[in-house]
Amino acid sequence: MNVIEIKNLTKDYGNDKGIFDLNLSVKKGEVFGFLGPNGAGKTTTIRNLMSFTHPDKGECLINGLDCRTQGDVIQKTLGYLPAEIAFMDDMQGLTFIKFIAKMKGIEDFSRAQELIDMFKLDASGKIKKMSKGMKQKIGIVCAFMNNPDLLILDEPTTGLDPLMQVKFLELVLSEKAKGKTIFMSSHNFEEIEKTCDRTAIIRDGKLVDIEDLKTLSQSKQKTYIITFSSEEAAASFSQEGFEISEIQGKTVTVSVKGNINTLISKLEKFEVVDLDVKTQTLEELFMHFYGGVTNV
Repeated sequence: MNVIEIKNLTKDYGNDKGIFDLNLSVKKGEVFGFLGPNGAGKTTTIRNLMSFTHPDKGECLINGLDCRTQGDVIQKTLGYLPAEIAFMDDMQGLTFIKFIAKMKGIEDFSRAQELIDMFKLDASGKIKKMSKGMKQKIGIVCAFMNNPDLLILDEPTTGLDPLMQVKFLELVLSEKAKGKTIFMSSHNFEEIEKTCDRTAIIRDGKLVDIEDLKTLSQSKQKTYIITFSSEEAAASFSQEGFEISEIQGKTVTVSVKGNINTLISKLEKFEVVDLDVKTQTLEELFMHFYGGVTNV
């Protein structure tokens, strides 16, 4: 069953800005990543899902409901974290959280308190005096506290320090284990790799591809930096038919995808002094989709 369906969605702002004929679906219980450079159309897509803007053509559905006409019904049940959160700056953090809880009809505040404790959030001060990270924690609490079955998160770890990013990943994995559906836009490849089942790749408002994260991880290339006992041995090994990216004195850098048994068997003929392994990151793996764009 698909919780989210996006069909031929187009929102054209002119000058090649917007989204164009976007098609994707998110299954129930899936954590789905949404990746692309700044300005690629990620937030525009999410704003259409939330019924904050309407498409020029096409449609998007959440649990079979039309996001254009039934946004008020959709918004009552999901958890949403925008990229830019609109706060009432003169309000205290805890007061704001309780205000949102009341709007969502939450009577039991225990889940909110659990999240406040998890992220070590001191919500007693006024929001306008809080750091970006503190405000982001408030947004996370507000998105998750009604225990929704669907969460739509737009760059959720922005402003969080590394420790809190880890806490957030733990939260996402915990919700995933409960069968929740999560649609998550992110610039952070590590969090996508650790949490998502699939990811859509968008560039210039157009869908480039949808990739299974398990398949992507299996196809990642490993680089082995091998130091031999002599330059002669290094030169001899370089003739063994592997993909050699660099030879520097006694050290050879070789790239291998998948099974490394052949590499191991060939190395048995040589005296190896040192062996270091560098795994290709998902960011490097995705670069071919972006034609060299690095701000992903």
